[in-house]
Amino acid sequence: MTLDASARGVFVIAVTPFHDDGRLDLDGIDRLTDFYLERGVTGLTVLGMMGEAPKLTAAESAAVTERFLKRVAGRVPVVVGVSAPGFAAMGELSARVMDMGAAGVMIAPVASLRSDDQIAGWYAGAAATVGAATPFVLQDYPLSTGVQIPPSVIRRVVEANPNCVMLKHEDWPGLAKISALRAYEAEGTMRHISILTGNGGLFLDFEMARGADGAMTGFAFPEMMVEVVAAHARGDVERAHDVFDAYLPLARYEQQPGLGLAVRKYVLAKRGAIASAALRAPGTKLTPADVAEVERLLARQTTRLEEIA
Repeated sequence: MTLDASARGVFVIAVTPFHDDGRLDLDGIDRLTDFYLERGVTGLTVLGMMGEAPKLTAAESAAVTERFLKRVAGRVPVVVGVSAPGFAAMGELSARVMDMGAAGVMIAPVASLRSDDQIAGWYAGAAATVGAATPFVLQDYPLSTGVQIPPSVIRRVVEANPNCVMLKHEDWPGLAKISALRAYEAEGTMRHISILTGNGGLFLDFEMARGADGAMTGFAFPEMMVEVVAAHARGDVERAHDVFDAYLPLARYEQQPGLGLAVRKYVLAKRGAIASAALRAPGTKLTPADVAEVERLLARQTTRLEEIA
């Protein structure tokens, strides 16, 4: 199963389960994978930024990927984050996960890139490093990487590197960027690529209207994103907004820098998706006040869902 530019739907960014003491919970990956698939996701993305990939050793990264792929067993495509400061590590991990059966890899730019030419040149090197036969996702997340990639540079990367088949669009604000890229396609100056969006699904309702193909992010209720994308696909825009609105307060709370992953893991643990809400050190822990606020949001969300059922 190989990733291509026709990809649509929800590729959930998977968290990495740990035991309370910080050890990898490999058995927990099976449980988590089943949870995601049961909620209708069309793909998984592992070793993403919110999967705590930088906290894993090289051996752990391979073990995590292998376990997810084994449990998925070809039912949906799996994208693996291979971002690294240097091309050697990127190339090694990319080759390894593709041999395991990954559908493609995701690559974020290094923080030192500044000019348009630097960005385009770096991605040319990254594309060559993973190999022409390996499809890759360009991860555009300037709030984290510090690298601003304008639409014109994304077009340069796409046109120069045929193995770039998807954009993980996570700029903020970024609705105009989606419109610009789809306009390039319409005028014939850029080939079609899949655009999946991030930021915890916080803008998914309008991103779909601007031309996104779905989401690649990790909100603790992936079924919200699945339903919003499906409603848009069948032309039921009002239903998409109703569903989105019901979950929005929790999605907003979960998107807090520094605290968001702890919130996400708390909710996933509460839902039975993972056994422990632990983050590997260094990681934030929720205070009793945080937990009380999350519980209040969950209760209100249940009420809103009953109202639109």
